[in-house]
Amino acid sequence: MNRLFLDVHALQTVPPSNLNRDDTGAPKSAVYGGVPRARVSSQAWKRATREYFGDEHLLDPSELGVRTKKVAEVLADRIADLDESLKGPAALRLAAEVIQEATGSKIEVPTRKANAAKDGDDEPAPESKYLMFLSARQLDGLAALAVEGAADIKAFFKDKEKGNKARAKQVADTRHSVDIALFGRMVADSADINVDAAVQVAHAISVHRVDNESDYYTAVDDRNTDAEPGAGMIGNVDFNSATLYRYAALGVHQLAANLGEGLRDDEPRTDPVRRAVEAFLHGFIASLPKGKINTFGHHTLPDAVVVKLRTTRPISFVSAFEEPVSAGEESGSAGQGGGYMKGAAARLAKYIPEVEAVYGDEESTVSWVLRVGAHTEELNGVGAVVSSLSGLVKSVGQEVAGRLEKQA
Repeated sequence: MNRLFLDVHALQTVPPSNLNRDDTGAPKSAVYGGVPRARVSSQAWKRATREYFGDEHLLDPSELGVRTKKVAEVLADRIADLDESLKGPAALRLAAEVIQEATGSKIEVPTRKANAAKDGDDEPAPESKYLMFLSARQLDGLAALAVEGAADIKAFFKDKEKGNKARAKQVADTRHSVDIALFGRMVADSADINVDAAVQVAHAISVHRVDNESDYYTAVDDRNTDAEPGAGMIGNVDFNSATLYRYAALGVHQLAANLGEGLRDDEPRTDPVRRAVEAFLHGFIASLPKGKINTFGHHTLPDAVVVKLRTTRPISFVSAFEEPVSAGEESGSAGQGGGYMKGAAARLAKYIPEVEAVYGDEESTVSWVLRVGAHTEELNGVGAVVSSLSGLVKSVGQEVAGRLEKQA
């Protein structure tokens, strides 16, 4: 099919928080435009988006996958569900053998766990050496193969006439879940079953200069008496606050290729692609990384979202903020205090038409705007204004489905 890209741009303000920590525990940062910026890594927001799919029931569990080193345990449970005589160690051994044949990855008990269990009665479950990403339907298919060859699993996979090893690899490389199709999969020991990600997520950065701060805290021991003054615990938590520019690009054509014939046998191929696009758009906009969330309660949503469906190539508008926004920039009080959102929205409202005039394709590009408050109203001119997130998701999904049907 022809190339089709969905660009998602969001402006979101977060209060004092530590959404995404570095190795020292401080909020991640970056230098852009010559000044330090707050940063939230793409991995953090992709993880939050994936969790949102299930937490908010955007997708059925059958449309999602699991990413874990404990893949043998997950598969063993499915094997036991198919055949009650195959439980415990027997199911784990079958699971390990099937996964090794399907992916080329060695599945064995980690040395650390094996040593720790020498004096115990139970042998730890075997694991993959790295996170393995498999869809619910792939796991079901591998479980069925395990039960079929349970009598002698090694001989089962050595049977070249039946091609059982090839069947296992085919199961692991077809019928991908939505999250695998979106975010991709790397299998280090079998590159031929890797999945190219359909989504690219940028590191979110602040539109203005940000310097981290530190909160000195104390915790009181509830059992202390008046004769025992002082704190039971003291420490420091680093944090910052920022107005972030967030961006993601979804290759709809790559998503369609990754999903293959679809997630359900009784529906048109365009339906699962539309559902996946809608779930990603909703999940990316509404999700939030949970770093230190109990400490800071940073529950916010974007003040402005701009979505573009285009056939040319993905375009980020981050360059609008290469020169950092000043506090109160659009309020007549630049440098004297004030917020950043109004200035950021005005920057985008000016920059987007300029970029589109030079590089865009007006005939094939469709744009939408979702926004909150008077401070973002300058964005009204960059796309069709929608009044709710559900309305935006539905409109984009319908447009994507229509494009796909024309190409079918």
